[in-house]
Formats: sequence, structure tokens, C-alpha cells
Amino acid sequence: MTAFIGILTVSDRASRGEYRDEGGPAIRAYLTEVLASPWESRERIVPDDLDAIAAAIRQLADDGCCLVVTTGGTGPAPRDVTPEATEKVCTKMLPGFGELMRQVSLAHVPTAILSRQTAGVCGGALVVNLPGRPKSIRECLDAVFPAIPYCVDLIHTGNPAAPRLETQPERLVAFRPK
Repeated sequence: MTAFIGILTVSDRASRGEYRDEGGPAIRAYLTEVLASPWESRERIVPDDLDAIAAAIRQLADDGCCLVVTTGGTGPAPRDVTPEATEKVCTKMLPGFGELMRQVSLAHVPTAILSRQTAGVCGGALVVNLPGRPKSIRECLDAVFPAIPYCVDLIHTGNPAAPRLETQPERLVAFRPK
């Protein structure tokens, strides 16, 4: 079964076509490298607007995405509202994702403490907020992705038709308890 994965870029400038989106393509490239199971992306670019971000996350989840990965809008600037939009549409928050991403990022840059990345469950989708820089996206995904396939499994407990994310074991081993 093909898994649908939402890739949501949050950027005023990219949504207006004034800036080339680098975050979304970085996420797509990472997933192509790491995932062994069939998957298809559903990509969106929205401005830094709480309602637009929340609506896009909800729409991607409603459209059958088992994973929605956002990039951008996680800092302390007034227009950075991706975590608030995520919290608005999620029924369960998973703060451990953000904690680990900040910890990993701190090894590379002291401003990682300014990041407000988080994760949560919206419908049948795991939503993960990432930073906007491609290098940071890769570092953060390397840290949290081992837990993502099992988290998706848990969200879909009892659904035999649920997507199953499998990784390329030579690149990244997903953890699933025995």
C-alpha cells in the first residue's frame, strides 16, 4: 500500500513566489533516501498565518496522509506560528519530538534553544514541525525518524489497511518493539 506523506512549507515569501522553497524539497529528498516502502508526497506552501497553516495540516490529514512534515515558522518571531497551528488541530501533542530535535541541533548551533518545534496527532496523521534550513531538516529527521514508523503504526492501531512505513536499513533503522 502506498503511504501518503504531506510536506508543508510555511513561508510568507515562498508562498508569494519571492523566495525559492528549499525546505520542502529537502524533506522530499530525505524521505526518498530513507523510505523503502512506497510513498507519495502531497505538497503545499502556505504563508505564516495560523489559520492557513492549521487548515493545510487538517486538509493533508483528512486527505489520507499518515505523516505531515512541516518546515518553517518555528522560531520566536511574531509571524512564526507553526507550533500554535499544530496544537490547534492536534488531539494529542508529542513534545518529545521537539525536545530531541532541539537537543540534536544544540550540538551544531547555540540558537537551537530558540526553536519551538513540536509534534502531534491530527486525525490519522503524525504531524512533525521541522526548522526551515535543509541542513537542520536532515539533522532533525535523522534524530526523530527512527520513532516515526512505529508512531504511525500506533496511530493506526486496529486498522489493517493502514500504511506501514519501512526504512532503508542501511541508511536508517526504524525502531519497532518486538
